[in-house]
Amino acid sequence: MKPYKNQNFIISLQLTSILKISGMIVLTLILIFSLSGILTTIKPGYRVSSNLVTDASQNISGGLLYHLMASENHSLSSSIDNNRITDSIGNILFHVVTNISFKDPRSFLGRELSGFNMFDSKILVAGEGTDYTNLPIESVPPEHVFHSNKDPDLKNTENIVTTKGSSNSEQHSILTTGNKKVVFLYFTHTRESYLPYLKGITNPNAASHSKMNVTMVGDKLKEELEDRGIGTTIDKTDVQSQLLKKGWKYGQSYLESRTLVQDAMKQDRDLHYFIDIHRDSARKKKTTVVINGQSYAKISFIIGGENPNHDKNVQLVKNIHSRLEKKYKGISKGIIEKAGASTNGKFNQDLSSNSFLIEVGGVDNTFEEMYRTVTAFADVFSDFYWQAENVNGSELLPPAKK
Repeated sequence: MKPYKNQNFIISLQLTSILKISGMIVLTLILIFSLSGILTTIKPGYRVSSNLVTDASQNISGGLLYHLMASENHSLSSSIDNNRITDSIGNILFHVVTNISFKDPRSFLGRELSGFNMFDSKILVAGEGTDYTNLPIESVPPEHVFHSNKDPDLKNTENIVTTKGSSNSEQHSILTTGNKKVVFLYFTHTRESYLPYLKGITNPNAASHSKMNVTMVGDKLKEELEDRGIGTTIDKTDVQSQLLKKGWKYGQSYLESRTLVQDAMKQDRDLHYFIDIHRDSARKKKTTVVINGQSYAKISFIIGGENPNHDKNVQLVKNIHSRLEKKYKGISKGIIEKAGASTNGKFNQDLSSNSFLIEVGGVDNTFEEMYRTVTAFADVFSDFYWQAENVNGSELLPPAKK
């Protein structure tokens, strides 16, 4: 009779275990549906964002998963440091519930300071010295500056070196795209200007000018690319002027510049790379680096997080960033992703997988510093471009006759 009783006891234990597991599953499902109901009924400002859950889940280590398995199979638990695992679980749950991450101090203030969500960017690849305290800052001009038809007076213009003829002739390419224009340069914030050249202007957000602005950096980049055989088109349409004509706000700038890219794509099928050029509004200490005794404006790559071409755009700029870092250590601030209600989230990059935005220097940088930087950019971009063309089997043309 003993074997029979033992068998009944074993069956009883198995049934108890099955009931426990079933009960846990039912309770888990009830908890999930209850939380879903709560999260969808509370105000949007207090909801847990999908980005937050994703970031938290990425912090779940193999050790934590091992611990969860060990809770069902006790033979695995002997090798686990329970204190450390409990701390990991606590941090993740605290992050999900409170929106606060101990690894990112911005999360402590994000809901408390008005406008602080403009800093809600993600570092995909950090350049040398880049962290969440010195990310690129997008300036928004005050209303009186945005609507003004009058430019501030200029100063220090005699120190600006003209772009033409300032290239190093040794850098000129033996290859050329011929008559084909393959790079398209444009400016969503056309009037972004620089404090060293504006009389009486000290506010970085007010550094705006219809002529002395970021388009001059684009002129230099065009020259440097073409000196390396890469046909380049530049569109210097004054987007701000177009916004004012339509009665649009500054926040609609990307909607207006989008038409420039779309029209360019329709008119010239050879265009393959689309670069939106900006300047940072951070101050000089954060936007300048000294390389081999010369001062350069730092460059940042901005990628929209709400963009179907996101992964391809990131892969492209990763290649360029790494090349820059090898030849010009410290010049790149890295690759920054921007997404959310406080920013555009696409930056027209959904139109092409070879589209990206660059911030060249900041509001305090000189054209001399920025020209050095775009020359460095053209240097590594041309290496990347011709290597890619060679891999793709495209015909490489000899230089055109002058």
